[in-house]
Order: sequence, then C-alpha cells, then structure tokens
Amino acid sequence: MKKYFAEFFGTFWLVFGGCGTALFACGLEKVGVGYVGVSLAFGLTVLTMAYAVGHISGGHFNPAVTLGLVAGGRFKFGQAVQYIVSQVLGGIAAAACLYLIFKGVDGAVVGGFASNGYGEHSPEHYSFLACAVTEVLLTAFFLIIIHGATDKRVPVGFAPVAIGLGLTLIHLISIPVTNTSVNPARSIAVALFAEPWALEQVWFFIVFPVIGGVLGGLVYRYLLESKN
Repeated sequence: MKKYFAEFFGTFWLVFGGCGTALFACGLEKVGVGYVGVSLAFGLTVLTMAYAVGHISGGHFNPAVTLGLVAGGRFKFGQAVQYIVSQVLGGIAAAACLYLIFKGVDGAVVGGFASNGYGEHSPEHYSFLACAVTEVLLTAFFLIIIHGATDKRVPVGFAPVAIGLGLTLIHLISIPVTNTSVNPARSIAVALFAEPWALEQVWFFIVFPVIGGVLGGLVYRYLLESKN
C-alpha cells in the first residue's frame, strides 16, 4: 500500500504545485510568474517528489508514465491499474483543495481552472491536429528522458533532476498550445472543477498522452536500450 500512497501524494503535489501556480501566481500584475514560472513549478513538483517518495513507488505520478514504463519493460502491467487509480485520486484531491482556496476570494470566477484544451480552448487557439501532435511528441520524449535517466548505466541519484528539468522544458514549449497535459491525471483532476468544456475535451488529454507515453517506452526499449 505504501507504493500507492506514494503515487497519491506525488500526484497531489504535482497538481497542487503546478496548477496552483498557474491559478494563483501566473497572471498577477507586475509580480506574476508567467509561463516560465508555471513551467518551473511543474518541473519542481516532480523533482522534489521523486526524491521524496520515488524510492518507494518509482515516482510515476502520471498514468502515461506508468503505461510508458510498462511498454518499455520497466514496470509490471499487473500493478498499472492500482497506480493509475492512485494517481487520479491524488490529482482530484489536489484540485479539490485548489478549488476551495480559489473560491476564498469574493467574486472568483472558476473559468478554465488551469484545464487543458484544443481548438478554441487552446491558450493560443491551436488546431486539433497541432495539439494532438504536441501531446504525443512531448509525452514520448518525456518517457525517453525517464527511461534514459533511470538506465542502469547512468550515475545513481541524478534522475529526478533530469526528469524535472525535462518536464520544465516540455511546459515551456507547450503551455501556449494545450496548456500542457502530458499527464491524464492532471487533466482529469482540474477538468472536474472547471467550466463544462473542460470535461468535454478531457478525453483528448487521456488518449494522446497515453499514445505518446507508450510510443516513448517502445522507442527506448527497442531502439536505444542496451541489452548488455
């Protein structure tokens, strides 16, 4: 059970820290952190929790990562469902806390609530195809980074740094396109508290990150990993 609690709390921290920064600190006049700050927040959540609980569960915090690690031969499929349930529940718990805080200001309008979107709900109105390519490609590379950083040939102890910085870079690229998912648990969690369009589009941010995650796992397993 400790592994599942680790995934719950790790995903909670990712959603609370990343989406919380987007909700509370991004758009403030003069002192707002902007896209760069939000990107760093997501990267730092993964980096810190990978060190905190990664030794317990492996530090997935993301259904696309779990399934990508299964595809890459690094994780048993039999545990994937329990991991994914723990991640989604952790994300929802974090989003509920964010909603409670957000509504603490009189007249607060929930709006998109840091949700992901494509087409008219993309931050810069990117097309369905552009958003799909972005989510698949970036999630695939995220899994390549994870597989490579945790390879047995890599010095021990530095994987969370590479993975956290990788997620930061992914957000720097794609916040204007989809508001960056690459993580179905993150997308589901905030969509439950946002305007109705977010739930209508959330399937997109389940399907395409999972495709990308599995693709990245397969690429590393069959094209990059050393069998020696």
